[in-house]
Amino acid sequence: MVLTNHHPESEVNQMFSRVAEKYDLMNNVISLGTQKHWRKELFDQVTVRAGMDCLDLCCGTGDLTLELAKQAGPSGRVVGLDFNQQMLELARIKARRLNYRKDIELVQADAMHLPFADSSFDVVTIGFGLRNVPDANQVLAEAYRVLKPGGTFACLEMSQPTNPLIKLGWRGYFKVFPHLARLFGANVNDYQYLQETAQQFMSATELLTRMQEVGFRDCFFRRLNWGAGALHVGTKIK
Repeated sequence: MVLTNHHPESEVNQMFSRVAEKYDLMNNVISLGTQKHWRKELFDQVTVRAGMDCLDLCCGTGDLTLELAKQAGPSGRVVGLDFNQQMLELARIKARRLNYRKDIELVQADAMHLPFADSSFDVVTIGFGLRNVPDANQVLAEAYRVLKPGGTFACLEMSQPTNPLIKLGWRGYFKVFPHLARLFGANVNDYQYLQETAQQFMSATELLTRMQEVGFRDCFFRRLNWGAGALHVGTKIK
């Protein structure tokens, strides 16, 4: 295993249990209110048709999962997978509230060891979760394995701006952000972890290379918020 996140899984799991109730609110703060636009960009680039089989890895509170269910329709199969029980419970609440509970299967499991057969899904997504797993390369390999030939993988993740001035401003914002989180009743230490992992995660170009190394083709990425985030898309050819 090549570690891309050196924090123990148990520590990360406990942290997400603590932040679960405020996760959606704080994601809006972290992304300066643009995370919804980031998800829209994903679905602008990835075609999800009625009847497709879709998997959302590290699904958290289920926003991407719910959008997949909306687009795949009742004839599709949509699975949201996460290792944290509290996050999955919030996703269940959202699904019930929006009458999607019969259209979504929520699974507690490890994204590095997916409990699905080869070539099971037409689309696999992951939103803001890849930097939190111990080995991002293993998650990419598993996503590739469970995709059907011709299937699409899409990843939304925090990234690093390349423009020097924007990079400087982004770093300054992340230094302030954990303390800003306190104003919303969040734990400063938890958001220092999120700050650290966002800043230390691989660059957009490196992630593109890792995708290609596990077999994805026709890969591309788009920078979001001047490089503060990135959308990566790739295809399983065979």
